[in-house]
Amino acid sequence: MDVGCYLKRIGFQGVSTCPSLETLKYLHRSHLFSVPFESLSIHCKEPISLELPRLYEKIVQYHRGGFCCELNGLFHWLLQVLGFHTKIIAARVWNRFTQCFGPPLDHLIILVDLDGQQFLCDVGFGEGFLEPLKMKPEVEQVQEAGIFWLSLEGATWALERREISGERGRFLYKFTLEEKKLEDFSDMCLYHQTSPCSIFTCKSFCSLHKAGGGRLTYLGQRLIFTMGRERTETFLQNSDIPTVLFDKFGVNLKNFEPKDEKILPPPQQDSLVGEANNDLF
Repeated sequence: MDVGCYLKRIGFQGVSTCPSLETLKYLHRSHLFSVPFESLSIHCKEPISLELPRLYEKIVQYHRGGFCCELNGLFHWLLQVLGFHTKIIAARVWNRFTQCFGPPLDHLIILVDLDGQQFLCDVGFGEGFLEPLKMKPEVEQVQEAGIFWLSLEGATWALERREISGERGRFLYKFTLEEKKLEDFSDMCLYHQTSPCSIFTCKSFCSLHKAGGGRLTYLGQRLIFTMGRERTETFLQNSDIPTVLFDKFGVNLKNFEPKDEKILPPPQQDSLVGEANNDLF
């Protein structure tokens, strides 16, 4: 694995890669602006492996994206090689389609210890934050992509995204700080490739953050651009999709079949009331 090639893949142009908050922010933003969050492998019948050499080959050498285990799994490796003190933790994502949280080990995220403080990193989530979040509960953290709020109840943290300061926002996911290993997510990696309860199985999508807090997303037969509360959609013919994916996301696919089907709720529902307006894209 060539660190230099990885940094080139994400467009990193920082002066130094020495562990610092400035470097961490730059790496995090660069990754989100360069590597898409996507489910396309599943809809090309490409099996997904969590082995680091395979992740490196797919994301860096083949210029692809992936879902959370792939993107955050590889990013975690990069941070460790650069000298950051990190650990992998697991979250359960709130799904607006099924109106409930996903199963345990649903989402892989990264915790970084830096200069006596802890920061949450996540380069594998559609509606995510652009810069690492300080692990401080009940504090609004304002970024171009929104206002982010962490809360803590017992050992469980919850992350929400707000549109307006002081008003309750939309839950994104909940998590604890129990350390995990990449291989712990193997079963969930298979689940997300096969389950009718998974957004990755039911919907073909590719999403990339844009400057100023915008987000460009291909989903099924639509191209969606969101900026704050503004949202525009363009309908795509199937013949248009390969060109859109290449021109907008730098992704070149073979044997791709677009998909946008209803997601089934998981058997064990863990729902919240009043969160029906949450948007993943």
